[in-house]
Amino acid sequence: MGVLGRARLVAGGVALLTVAGGLGVRAVAAGDVAKYAGDALYTVLVYVLIVLAAPRVRPLVASCVALAFSCAVELLQLTGVPAELAARSVVARLVLGSTFNAPDLLWYAVGAAVAALVHRSVTVRRGAPGAPRGAVGGRSPGP
Repeated sequence: MGVLGRARLVAGGVALLTVAGGLGVRAVAAGDVAKYAGDALYTVLVYVLIVLAAPRVRPLVASCVALAFSCAVELLQLTGVPAELAARSVVARLVLGSTFNAPDLLWYAVGAAVAALVHRSVTVRRGAPGAPRGAVGGRSPGP
């Protein structure tokens, strides 16, 4: 298996762990803790799915795309379309939500930032997909 195949395998495993983490938070916590952890993990899952689809994506790019997607879904909730779809489909409710909540935008940013930091920390090896150009052993080449 090549580097990209391994990266996709790891991303798939992380996606499963993220879903399990979201379900676990809902099982042990309630209220705002569960809600906002779920928001952050939603964006982490979007981030991981981006890495799964494009293993060479840079952490900053994946973070920005995941955050933009999450915010777009949240803003779409202002139209009422997600609420109507959520009434018909459990999948739509899970993916699109139903009610706009401004603090969710902050927690999406937290999820995107944490995902990017973790991604960067594991890809600074030479040749790792998503590693910054010139990164060797966690350092960029000096002058």
